Amino acid sequence: MAATDSVMYSLERNWEMVEKAISDLDDEAMARQPNAHSNSIAWIFGHISRVTDMFIMQRLQSKPELWFTDGWCERYGMTENVEGLGMGADLANWNAPAREVQVGYFEAVKAITREYVGSLSAEDLERRVVFPPTALRQEHTLGTALGQLVLESVAHGGQIAYLRGFHRGMGWYR
Repeated sequence: MAATDSVMYSLERNWEMVEKAISDLDDEAMARQPNAHSNSIAWIFGHISRVTDMFIMQRLQSKPELWFTDGWCERYGMTENVEGLGMGADLANWNAPAREVQVGYFEAVKAITREYVGSLSAEDLERRVVFPPTALRQEHTLGTALGQLVLESVAHGGQIAYLRGFHRGMGWYR
């Protein structure tokens, strides 16, 4: 059993749920907000990808994120706010990109996550990592950081599943 099996199992199951939840949604359904102060499925879906990209590339490997290196910020139309899809986003002025763009970023981030997490040993999970660029510069073990990533992913995956049911009804997850 690999040291990261439980992390990948949790992420894979969540990704599967999210994929099923959005499988029959078009651009309009993805972008629909329950009210003016709530996130759309598109925003949450992009946020999951963005946070995972940030964790895997920048926080855990000190590498540039796919958001920048592969031009996803431009494809999301967020060149003026290259951080994008984080806390305090201006929901009223954000236009969701096409579903294909969103799914493309999600797939790219899943691939780098599988590659990186799959390469880790039990010893790697004990290594200390610091989360910049926050002013607090939080220090964690790599294992704890991956746990935080799973929590973030599953919480937002649940939001997507809820909104899918809210907009289109139950019966989509089998």
